[in-house]
Amino acid sequence: MRNGVLALLVLIVAATASRAEAWAEKMFKDAPAHNFGTVPHGAQLFHRFTVTNIYAVPLKITAVRSGCKCGSVTASNDAIAPNKTGWVDVTMDASLFKGPKAIIIYVTIGDDDHSSTAEVKVSATARGDIVFNPGAINFGNVPAGETPKKTIDVEYAGDLEWKVTDVVTNDAPVDATFKELYRKPKLVGYQITVKLKSDAPAGALKQEIFLKTNDPASPLVSLVVDANLQASLTVAPDKVSLSNVQVNEENLRRVVVRGIGSKPFKIKDVEGLGDGIELEKPLSTEPDARHTLTFKCKFDKEGDIKRKLSIKTDLQEKPLIVAIEGNVIP
Repeated sequence: MRNGVLALLVLIVAATASRAEAWAEKMFKDAPAHNFGTVPHGAQLFHRFTVTNIYAVPLKITAVRSGCKCGSVTASNDAIAPNKTGWVDVTMDASLFKGPKAIIIYVTIGDDDHSSTAEVKVSATARGDIVFNPGAINFGNVPAGETPKKTIDVEYAGDLEWKVTDVVTNDAPVDATFKELYRKPKLVGYQITVKLKSDAPAGALKQEIFLKTNDPASPLVSLVVDANLQASLTVAPDKVSLSNVQVNEENLRRVVVRGIGSKPFKIKDVEGLGDGIELEKPLSTEPDARHTLTFKCKFDKEGDIKRKLSIKTDLQEKPLIVAIEGNVIP
């Protein structure tokens, strides 16, 4: 009898400790669950969870894994400072199941001394009467400013006089159109065309747009748009260190501005100069695919250095930013 009571107490304590250790779930501002609803078979589904550090120490997402091959997960790599946010991206492949499906995503968060694993749930119901081919709009790597097009075929097989009535771009930097390809008894096909806008910002793009339909069971059908927009220009390094430089000591720092490919460009201006930072020589008036800028740094008083220089060109509207940080000592 005593052994049975002790065993029960151990189980109770272990269960309580397990629940107490799941503090990572509290970092998901919304509930750690997302339901994609009813989706076409073959659709690639995407959702980003925001992770907010509600604790007093920096924490990091140290591991993520999916409980099913139909789900994949990635997460932000940087440490999350108190009151700041990170993210967990979950993709669900609806070509691998039909009917309802729920999967658990395991997200481990912690520091050097403590860790906790949150269980995040995503679910969807894949209906076999609507099929996407391919499952998403994937542009791949695209130089910023270009406007490629991609198409996707949508087929409905059923009793409803099914129609696509609009495409809702949901503030994504794309234009989208649709056209009916064929209509037969219990079968209809559409083609959706999506075009990137020229002002789509550089960086990773992964966003949902929606097909509006006359189907009361699925009035909005999600379609994922995926792209990696590469900047027309790069500057390296984009962070310059001037640690422990002496008052009135001259230091030179160089950065290189390059264009993607071999397209020549001009540097029109560098804003933020002065107060100890100047160009060593005037800007070149000749276009080139590569420019080297040399900054002459000389400060007449001690203190911290925290400056940002904006490099303007004739190739892209958005300037390149170079951060200069450090300190001046006597």
